[in-house]
Amino acid sequence: MTETVSHVEQQVQARITAARIRIQAAARRREELSAARRRGLAARHAHKLRNLAESERRVGEARDPA
Repeated sequence: MTETVSHVEQQVQARITAARIRIQAAARRREELSAARRRGLAARHAHKLRNLAESERRVGEARDPA
C-alpha cells in the first residue's frame, strides 16, 4: 500500500525545511560575528598594550636624556 503525501503536507514540510535552513544560517552568522568580535577585541587589546609600552618608553627617555 502506497501512501500519497498531500499538497498541504508537502507545503508544511517545505516550510519546516526552510525554517531549519534559516535557523542554521542565523547560527552561522552569529558565530562569524562572535569570531570577528573576538579578533577585534584581541587586536584592540594588543594595540593598547603597544601604546602603553611606547608611552612608558617615551617617559623613560624624557627622564633620562642620555
